[in-house]
Amino acid sequence: MTKKKLAKEPGIARSTLYYESKLEVKNELLRKDILAVLRLHPSYGYRRIAIHLGINKKRALRVMQKYDIKSYRRRGKKPKYTQKPRLIDADLPNHTKNYYPESPGDVWVSDFTYIPFHNSEIGNRGFVYLATIMDVYSREIVGWHTSTKHDTALVAAALFDALEQHGRPNILHSDRGSEYLSQAYMELAERCGITMSYSTKGSPWENGYQESFYQGFKVDLGDPGRFETIGQLVEAIHLQLYIYNHHRIHLALKTAPKKFLANEKHNKTTQKQALTA
Repeated sequence: MTKKKLAKEPGIARSTLYYESKLEVKNELLRKDILAVLRLHPSYGYRRIAIHLGINKKRALRVMQKYDIKSYRRRGKKPKYTQKPRLIDADLPNHTKNYYPESPGDVWVSDFTYIPFHNSEIGNRGFVYLATIMDVYSREIVGWHTSTKHDTALVAAALFDALEQHGRPNILHSDRGSEYLSQAYMELAERCGITMSYSTKGSPWENGYQESFYQGFKVDLGDPGRFETIGQLVEAIHLQLYIYNHHRIHLALKTAPKKFLANEKHNKTTQKQALTA
Protein backbone atom coordinates (compact mmCIF):
# COMPACT_ATOMS: atom_id res chain seq x y z
CA MET A 1 0.00 0.00 0.00
CA THR A 2 1.33 3.47 -0.90
CA LYS A 3 1.78 6.21 1.68
CA LYS A 4 -0.95 8.20 -0.07
CA LYS A 5 -3.48 5.41 0.45
CA LEU A 6 -2.17 4.73 3.96
CA ALA A 7 -2.77 8.35 4.91
CA LYS A 8 -6.17 8.50 3.24
CA GLU A 9 -7.73 5.61 5.21
CA PRO A 10 -7.40 7.12 8.72
CA GLY A 11 -8.01 10.60 7.32
CA ILE A 12 -4.65 12.16 8.11
CA ALA A 13 -2.42 14.38 6.01
CA ARG A 14 0.17 12.54 3.98
CA SER A 15 2.87 15.03 5.06
CA THR A 16 2.70 13.76 8.64
CA LEU A 17 4.09 10.43 7.51
CA TYR A 18 7.32 12.16 6.47
CA TYR A 19 7.77 14.37 9.55
CA GLU A 20 9.67 11.90 11.72
CA SER A 21 12.05 10.86 8.97
CA LYS A 22 12.88 14.48 8.12
CA LEU A 23 13.51 15.22 11.78
CA GLU A 24 15.75 12.19 12.08
CA VAL A 25 17.76 13.34 9.07
CA LYS A 26 18.22 16.77 10.68
CA ASN A 27 19.20 15.16 13.97
CA GLU A 28 21.75 12.95 12.26
CA LEU A 29 23.30 15.89 10.41
CA LEU A 30 23.49 17.88 13.64
CA ARG A 31 25.03 14.89 15.42
CA LYS A 32 27.84 14.85 12.86
CA ASP A 33 28.35 18.62 13.23
CA ILE A 34 28.50 18.31 17.03
CA LEU A 35 31.06 15.50 16.85
CA ALA A 36 33.14 17.59 14.43
CA VAL A 37 33.14 20.50 16.91
CA LEU A 38 34.14 18.19 19.77
CA ARG A 39 37.08 16.89 17.75
CA LEU A 40 38.37 20.48 17.60
CA HIS A 41 37.32 21.46 21.14
CA PRO A 42 36.86 18.30 23.28
CA SER A 43 35.94 20.26 26.41
CA TYR A 44 33.00 22.14 24.86
CA GLY A 45 29.63 21.65 26.54
CA TYR A 46 26.30 22.08 24.76
CA ARG A 47 26.25 25.87 25.30
CA ARG A 48 29.59 26.46 23.55
CA ILE A 49 28.67 23.97 20.84
CA ALA A 50 25.44 25.87 20.22
CA ILE A 51 27.32 29.18 19.90
CA HIS A 52 29.91 27.60 17.59
CA LEU A 53 27.22 26.15 15.29
CA GLY A 54 24.88 29.12 15.57
CA ILE A 55 21.94 27.07 16.85
CA ASN A 56 19.64 27.12 19.87
CA LYS A 57 21.29 25.64 22.96
CA LYS A 58 18.19 23.57 23.76
CA ARG A 59 18.42 21.92 20.35
CA ALA A 60 22.09 21.13 20.87
CA LEU A 61 21.35 19.65 24.29
CA ARG A 62 18.45 17.56 22.95
CA VAL A 63 20.52 15.99 20.19
CA MET A 64 23.49 15.37 22.51
CA GLN A 65 21.20 13.62 24.98
CA LYS A 66 19.53 11.63 22.20
CA TYR A 67 22.85 10.24 20.95
CA ASP A 68 24.53 10.20 24.38
CA ILE A 69 27.21 12.66 23.28
CA LYS A 70 29.25 14.07 26.14
CA SER A 71 32.18 16.44 26.29
CA TYR A 72 35.40 14.77 27.29
CA ARG A 73 36.57 15.04 30.89
CA ARG A 74 40.03 13.89 31.86
CA ARG A 75 41.34 13.66 35.41
CA GLY A 76 45.06 13.14 35.80
CA LYS A 77 47.18 12.23 38.81
CA LYS A 78 48.45 15.11 40.89
CA PRO A 79 52.18 15.43 41.54
CA LYS A 80 53.44 15.04 45.08
CA TYR A 81 54.77 18.29 46.45
CA THR A 82 57.41 18.47 49.12
CA GLN A 83 56.51 20.91 51.84
CA LYS A 84 58.35 24.21 51.46
CA PRO A 85 58.70 26.85 54.15
CA ARG A 86 56.98 30.07 53.19
CA LEU A 87 59.15 33.12 53.15
CA ILE A 88 56.16 35.34 53.80
CA ASP A 89 52.84 34.24 55.28
CA ALA A 90 51.06 37.40 56.23
CA ASP A 91 47.41 38.33 56.36
CA LEU A 92 47.31 39.55 52.78
CA PRO A 93 44.09 41.06 51.38
CA ASN A 94 41.98 39.86 48.46
CA HIS A 95 41.35 42.99 46.38
CA THR A 96 39.26 41.15 43.77
CA LYS A 97 36.23 40.49 45.99
CA ASN A 98 33.19 42.27 44.55
CA TYR A 99 35.48 44.03 42.07
CA TYR A 100 34.42 44.04 38.42
CA PRO A 101 37.09 45.14 35.93
CA GLU A 102 35.97 47.75 33.41
CA SER A 103 38.86 47.53 30.95
CA PRO A 104 41.87 45.36 30.04
CA GLY A 105 44.63 45.55 32.63
CA ASP A 106 42.35 46.22 35.61
CA VAL A 107 42.82 42.75 37.13
CA TRP A 108 45.17 39.91 36.23
CA VAL A 109 44.96 36.50 37.89
CA SER A 110 47.88 34.09 38.01
CA ASP A 111 48.37 30.42 38.71
CA PHE A 112 50.29 27.37 37.50
CA THR A 113 49.37 23.79 36.78
CA TYR A 114 51.10 20.48 36.11
CA ILE A 115 51.00 18.34 32.98
CA PRO A 116 52.18 14.72 33.44
CA PHE A 117 54.70 13.53 30.90
CA HIS A 118 56.64 10.31 30.26
CA ASN A 119 60.05 11.68 29.37
CA SER A 120 61.69 9.29 26.90
CA GLU A 121 64.70 11.61 26.79
CA ILE A 122 65.73 10.73 30.34
CA GLY A 123 63.72 7.54 30.74
CA ASN A 124 61.37 8.38 33.61
CA ARG A 125 58.09 10.07 34.38
CA GLY A 126 57.73 13.66 35.46
CA PHE A 127 55.76 16.85 35.02
CA VAL A 128 55.87 19.95 32.87
CA TYR A 129 54.58 22.99 34.74
CA LEU A 130 52.66 25.76 33.01
CA ALA A 131 52.27 29.18 34.64
CA THR A 132 49.75 31.59 33.16
CA ILE A 133 48.50 35.14 33.65
CA MET A 134 44.88 35.87 32.68
CA ASP A 135 43.25 39.26 32.15
CA VAL A 136 39.89 38.93 33.90
CA TYR A 137 38.22 41.55 31.70
CA SER A 138 38.88 39.78 28.40
CA ARG A 139 39.74 36.27 29.73
CA GLU A 140 42.84 36.47 27.53
CA ILE A 141 45.97 34.61 28.63
CA VAL A 142 48.36 37.55 28.49
CA GLY A 143 51.51 35.76 29.67
CA TRP A 144 52.79 32.23 30.22
CA HIS A 145 55.87 30.13 30.82
CA THR A 146 56.70 26.41 31.01
CA SER A 147 59.31 24.62 33.09
CA THR A 148 60.12 21.23 34.62
CA LYS A 149 60.21 22.94 38.04
CA HIS A 150 57.56 24.80 39.98
CA ASP A 151 59.40 27.65 41.63
CA THR A 152 59.54 31.44 41.76
CA ALA A 153 61.41 31.53 38.45
CA LEU A 154 58.45 29.83 36.73
CA VAL A 155 55.80 32.30 37.88
CA ALA A 156 58.12 35.31 37.53
CA ALA A 157 58.85 34.40 33.89
CA ALA A 158 55.12 34.26 33.16
CA LEU A 159 54.71 37.70 34.73
CA PHE A 160 57.63 39.10 32.72
CA ASP A 161 56.01 37.74 29.55
CA ALA A 162 52.71 39.47 30.36
CA LEU A 163 54.38 42.76 31.32
CA GLU A 164 56.45 42.81 28.13
CA GLN A 165 53.40 42.38 25.91
CA HIS A 166 50.68 44.27 27.80
CA GLY A 167 52.21 46.63 30.33
CA ARG A 168 51.39 46.44 34.01
CA PRO A 169 47.96 45.72 35.56
CA ASN A 170 46.38 47.55 38.45
CA ILE A 171 45.84 44.35 40.47
CA LEU A 172 47.62 40.99 40.26
CA HIS A 173 45.83 38.16 42.06
CA SER A 174 47.00 34.65 42.99
CA ASP A 175 46.62 31.97 45.63
CA ARG A 176 49.00 31.71 48.59
CA GLY A 177 51.44 29.27 47.07
CA SER A 178 55.04 29.67 48.20
CA GLU A 179 56.02 30.73 44.68
CA TYR A 180 53.73 33.76 44.87
CA LEU A 181 54.60 34.58 48.47
CA SER A 182 58.35 34.59 47.87
CA GLN A 183 60.15 37.82 48.60
CA ALA A 184 61.61 37.99 45.10
CA TYR A 185 58.21 37.74 43.41
CA MET A 186 56.54 40.27 45.68
CA GLU A 187 59.40 42.73 45.26
CA LEU A 188 59.16 42.36 41.47
CA ALA A 189 55.48 43.29 41.56
CA GLU A 190 56.13 46.16 43.96
CA ARG A 191 58.84 47.63 41.71
CA CYS A 192 56.38 47.53 38.83
CA GLY A 193 53.78 49.41 40.85
CA ILE A 194 51.32 46.49 40.93
CA THR A 195 48.86 46.01 43.79
CA MET A 196 49.10 42.40 44.95
CA SER A 197 45.99 40.41 45.87
CA TYR A 198 45.74 36.92 47.39
CA SER A 199 43.03 34.31 47.87
CA THR A 200 42.05 33.47 51.41
CA LYS A 201 43.96 30.46 52.70
CA GLY A 202 42.11 27.26 51.82
CA SER A 203 39.77 29.03 49.36
CA PRO A 204 40.78 27.97 45.81
CA TRP A 205 37.46 29.23 44.41
CA GLU A 206 38.72 32.78 44.95
CA ASN A 207 41.03 32.12 42.01
CA GLY A 208 38.27 30.41 40.05
CA TYR A 209 39.06 32.02 36.69
CA GLN A 210 42.35 30.18 36.48
CA GLU A 211 40.95 26.96 37.94
CA SER A 212 38.25 26.90 35.26
CA PHE A 213 40.75 27.73 32.51
CA TYR A 214 43.04 24.83 33.38
CA GLN A 215 40.20 22.32 33.48
CA GLY A 216 39.24 23.07 29.90
CA PHE A 217 42.80 23.59 28.72
CA LYS A 218 43.97 20.13 29.77
CA VAL A 219 41.04 18.47 28.05
CA ASP A 220 41.63 20.38 24.81
CA LEU A 221 45.36 19.68 24.95
CA GLY A 222 44.64 15.94 25.02
CA ASP A 223 46.78 13.06 26.23
CA PRO A 224 50.35 14.33 26.81
CA GLY A 225 51.55 10.73 26.51
CA ARG A 226 51.34 10.99 22.73
CA PHE A 227 54.41 13.25 22.61
CA GLU A 228 57.88 11.75 22.32
CA THR A 229 59.80 14.74 23.67
CA ILE A 230 59.24 17.63 26.07
CA GLY A 231 59.83 19.98 23.15
CA GLN A 232 56.84 18.53 21.31
CA LEU A 233 54.66 18.87 24.41
CA VAL A 234 55.71 22.49 24.97
CA GLU A 235 55.00 23.27 21.32
CA ALA A 236 51.52 21.76 21.70
CA ILE A 237 50.95 23.83 24.85
CA HIS A 238 51.82 27.04 23.01
CA LEU A 239 49.55 26.09 20.11
CA GLN A 240 46.65 25.35 22.48
CA LEU A 241 47.14 28.71 24.21
CA TYR A 242 46.96 30.39 20.81
CA ILE A 243 43.75 28.50 20.01
CA TYR A 244 42.30 29.48 23.39
CA ASN A 245 43.01 33.19 22.87
CA HIS A 246 41.98 33.38 19.21
CA HIS A 247 39.37 30.70 18.57
CA ARG A 248 37.96 28.99 21.68
CA ILE A 249 34.55 30.35 22.67
CA HIS A 250 34.29 31.66 26.22
CA LEU A 251 30.76 31.46 27.60
CA ALA A 252 30.94 34.83 29.38
CA LEU A 253 32.04 36.53 26.14
CA LYS A 254 30.15 34.38 23.60
CA THR A 255 33.34 34.44 21.54
CA ALA A 256 37.12 34.04 21.86
CA PRO A 257 39.08 36.59 23.97
CA LYS A 258 40.97 38.13 21.03
CA LYS A 259 37.78 38.44 18.98
CA PHE A 260 36.02 40.00 21.95
CA LEU A 261 38.74 42.65 22.25
CA ALA A 262 38.73 43.30 18.51
CA ASN A 263 34.94 43.73 18.45
CA GLU A 264 35.05 45.99 21.49
CA LYS A 265 37.74 48.17 19.91
CA HIS A 266 35.71 48.40 16.71
CA ASN A 267 32.54 49.32 18.63
CA LYS A 268 34.33 52.01 20.65
CA THR A 269 35.87 53.49 17.49
CA THR A 270 32.48 53.53 15.77
CA GLN A 271 30.87 55.16 18.81
CA LYS A 272 33.62 57.80 19.01
CA GLN A 273 33.24 58.60 15.31
CA ALA A 274 29.50 58.96 15.73
CA LEU A 275 29.93 61.37 18.66
CA THR A 276 32.45 63.54 16.82
CA ALA A 277 30.61 63.53 13.49
